Amino acid sequence: MSHRAAATFRFVGVRLGGAAVSLLLVLVSAFFIFRVLGGDPVTAMTRDSPATPEQKAALRRELGLDKGLGAQFVDYVREMLSGRLGVSYQSRSPVVEVIWERLPATVLLTGTALVLASGVGLWIGSRAGWRAGSRFDRVHVGVSLTLWSAPTFWLGLVSVMVFGRLLGWFPVNGMRSARGSDGWLAEVVDVAHHLVLPAVTMAAVIYAQYVLVMRSSIMEEKSADYVLTARAKGLRDEVVRRRHAVPNALLPTVTLVFLQLGGVVGGAVLTETVFSWPGLGLLTYQALKIPDIPLLQGTFVFFSAAVIVANTLADIVYRMLDPRVRVS
Repeated sequence: MSHRAAATFRFVGVRLGGAAVSLLLVLVSAFFIFRVLGGDPVTAMTRDSPATPEQKAALRRELGLDKGLGAQFVDYVREMLSGRLGVSYQSRSPVVEVIWERLPATVLLTGTALVLASGVGLWIGSRAGWRAGSRFDRVHVGVSLTLWSAPTFWLGLVSVMVFGRLLGWFPVNGMRSARGSDGWLAEVVDVAHHLVLPAVTMAAVIYAQYVLVMRSSIMEEKSADYVLTARAKGLRDEVVRRRHAVPNALLPTVTLVFLQLGGVVGGAVLTETVFSWPGLGLLTYQALKIPDIPLLQGTFVFFSAAVIVANTLADIVYRMLDPRVRVS
């Protein structure tokens, strides 16, 4: 095995080991975090249907809440190792099944928002950095930073009031119309119609990160020798930017894209709650109101694992793409 291959295997092994340790810490912390939140699940679940103390005690035994903390931890570890991630207090279904049921809606919403944010952000960032200090640069950087600083729920509520209630252009809750759709094409159009407002709201909040990273990267590439050489050959300024500067400037955005990919699986609690989008974010919000501890633990571990995997992949891919990282 060559020295380079050995170094690569050692690098990947260290990153995978770090990811495994992080995931282990997440598994342990998930058990304790949601037990300090407060609130009694049995009281919350019997609020609308008054129960006798005996019935509450029976429900507490059924949920395993009458056991000591050590016994509950053993049950928690057993459920995690079995892959079921526990059983939801509300639906009485394995948590992993509940998560898989909601996952497609979240991937659709946050994936669409990520594509919009990265596409628009990189396009604006490359032009703003190429003409730093111009009116285009000042206007777009100012707008993106303003939207980035706006709370997601506030921006979502404004979208609901203006484009949903006042103008009536888009539906403001759910993923499908209550009346149903006639045929698969009509259903696709219906889902896309419901998707517009939440996806644009999410994209508006996060696209500034792509603008700033790309702008900074393209400004650094502008002074590189290869760019000066391309200009000396007589190439048009637009061609130099598009064919030479942009491909090299895209490298730092790899990490950002992978970090956002972790968020794609993790979902967006605030956006899904404002628009009643039936994904993992809304599921987490509903579980917090009980609190449905197994469901909260399962979603927490699932979200954290997605971020850990995305970060590990970002480290490995970045090393493959950038020779300077391999040399260091």
